[in-house]
Amino acid sequence: MALTPSTMLALDTKAPDFLLPDVVSNAQISLATFTDKKALLVMFICRHCPFVKHIKDELAHLGKDYQTQSLGIVAISTNDANNYPDDAPEKLKDMALELGFTFPFCYDETQEVAKAYTAACTPDFFLFDQNRKLVYRGQLDDSRPSNGIPVTGKDLRAAIDAVLSDRPISQDQKPSVGCNIKWKAGNAPSYYN
Repeated sequence: MALTPSTMLALDTKAPDFLLPDVVSNAQISLATFTDKKALLVMFICRHCPFVKHIKDELAHLGKDYQTQSLGIVAISTNDANNYPDDAPEKLKDMALELGFTFPFCYDETQEVAKAYTAACTPDFFLFDQNRKLVYRGQLDDSRPSNGIPVTGKDLRAAIDAVLSDRPISQDQKPSVGCNIKWKAGNAPSYYN
C-alpha cells in the first residue's frame, strides 16, 4: 500500500460547494444541507482502503458522538468504481449501514468534488467553521495500520471541539496519510502528480 499524504489545503479556504447523491437515501447533498450547523466536517473515505478500514469504527463513533451538536458531517468516496468495485455506491451503502453512519455518505462519480477540495488520500479530513472557512485539515490521530497506536481521533476531535466552542484551533496540523485516491485514467489532478 502506497502512503500518500493529504495536500494540506490552505487554511481559511472557502468550502467548495458540491451536489452529490447519498448512497443510502439517494438524497442530493450539498453545502446547503448543513446551513443550520456551526461547523462542517468533509471526509474523503472509501471502503477498500486499509487506512480507512483501520479507523472505520472511529468514523462511526464521531458521527454518533457529535450527532446532537452543531456539527454537520459528510463522507465522500471518489474512487474509480470500475477498477475498485468495493468502492461502488452499492458497496458504500453496505458499509454505511454496517457501521451505522449517522451522516450522509456520498459518491463523487466525476471526481470533481475531490479535485475542488484537493483531496489526495483516503482518509482525508477537512473541517470548516460557521462561515465555511477551512480551520483544520489533516490527520484523525497518530494511529496507522500496524503502528500499535490506538485509534482515538484525538487530533480531529480537538479541532472539532475547539471550533464548536469558539476557541482557536492549533495551527500545528499533521497531514493525513492513506491510500492515494484512485483516479480514473487521465483524470488525476495536477496537484497529485
